[in-house]
Amino acid sequence: MVHTVTLLTREGCGSCVRVHGQLLPLCASAHARLEVVDVDRAGDPELAAEFGDRLPVVLVDGAEHSCWEVDDDELSADLAAPEPFRGWD
Repeated sequence: MVHTVTLLTREGCGSCVRVHGQLLPLCASAHARLEVVDVDRAGDPELAAEFGDRLPVVLVDGAEHSCWEVDDDELSADLAAPEPFRGWD
């Protein structure tokens, strides 16, 4: 399975830039797709309202995986899983 990692960001967010740099090699080694979405430019006010005050947020297969910080080992393990990531129970 090819996982999709979505990084929710906003312009001027230094932590977003740091996490983006962190995700690049992790996604490359897992052969995962990496998408970057600026919540202010996505044209979806609900997206900005839901995530705008806690960026950066990382989604895996559409489910929230991380907020503010990313644990490399945890994300790598989830990207190695054969099934879609469904979020934390």
